[in-house]
Amino acid sequence: MGYNHAFVAGNGFMKKLGVADLEVKGRRVFVRVDFNVPLESGVVGDETRIRETLPTLRLLIERGAKLVVASHLGRPKGKPMAELSLAPVGERLSSLLGRPVKFVGEIAGPSVDEAVGKLVEGDLFLLENLRFDPGEEANDPLFAKKLASTAEIYVNDAFGAAHRAHASTEGMVKHFRLAAAGLLMEKELHYLGMALSSPPRPFVGLLGGAKVSDKIDVVRSLLSKVDRLLIGGGMAYTFVRAKGLPTGKSLVEEDKIELARELLSEGGAKLGLPQDHVVASRFDASAETRTLPIGEIPDGWMGLDIGPATVAAYGEQIRKSKLVVWNGPMGVFEMEPFANGTVKLAEIVAESDATSIVGGGDSVAAVGRAGVADRITHVSTGGGASLEFLAGEKLPGVEVLTDA
Repeated sequence: MGYNHAFVAGNGFMKKLGVADLEVKGRRVFVRVDFNVPLESGVVGDETRIRETLPTLRLLIERGAKLVVASHLGRPKGKPMAELSLAPVGERLSSLLGRPVKFVGEIAGPSVDEAVGKLVEGDLFLLENLRFDPGEEANDPLFAKKLASTAEIYVNDAFGAAHRAHASTEGMVKHFRLAAAGLLMEKELHYLGMALSSPPRPFVGLLGGAKVSDKIDVVRSLLSKVDRLLIGGGMAYTFVRAKGLPTGKSLVEEDKIELARELLSEGGAKLGLPQDHVVASRFDASAETRTLPIGEIPDGWMGLDIGPATVAAYGEQIRKSKLVVWNGPMGVFEMEPFANGTVKLAEIVAESDATSIVGGGDSVAAVGRAGVADRITHVSTGGGASLEFLAGEKLPGVEVLTDA
């Protein structure tokens, strides 16, 4: 993997214990994973998150651990829902690992205790959807203790859930002498930690998406770290308005214009805004479109993508960089006429020599759509978690792990 197992993590960048450092033979290991995958008619629609945690599970199986694996799925609000059962996920996991996955359809109780008691080295037991119990999201101490009673060692490989202080990510961890990061968690923290603590330079941040309000803390945090911060997507129009330029019916957060003004003055030459944009007569793939300089827009029209001059300017910055961190698309890339800016930049990032880190569901989908995901250095599995980490916030699920 090219980095030490005792790795950079958290925002004090404490080194945390890694899964490879554990003695697990013959011991029960609780592994918190992120199997929050789309299910379509009881079939896993996208197995990326399952595949991402296979290296951790295989390592533990090979070393003779008895695995108790747990995840949440969807938002059942503390009640069992047949359509959100992890049973189909267990079947998919079984076929990917090429070994049986034991499952009894419960989170705790006599049937779970019995199944866990019968585990032998290399066995894997999957608990039912953690969110079927209200104690999970409430971080209920009794529920946390019940979960902890199933194992002797704790491993968290669910970076996507590390920003939540739930029973399975935070509460139960206090009951273990050893709590380690899984290989996926290590990888996430290695790359995101590098961006915040020791970035290779030049370091370019690329931020898109709809709203400035979702990313204020990230903008502030990155402005203090990057050499250039390039803005696109709907969030750009609040900045454009802050500069006194017309925005038509583009998405503008009126109550954030003053803040955008402050960020523009704080950022100075570091903060890059689009030079041109693709504007449309309405929010529709079949709408009439024009490509215009950023300060020009017909009344009642809206900006829905960055234009070719912006792609060229941003592309030049990306090609010169040693590190690119990207979160959020450059336009409404789900609609074909407004996908070009995002797809072209994804291709430039993939072709560059920079270490590239892409996070957030939409940006991950965009590099997938551009067909370049395999040429991105690190595609983050955690949307909210990667944003909070980049904003400089502590992640509860990381903080509780054992220091190396």
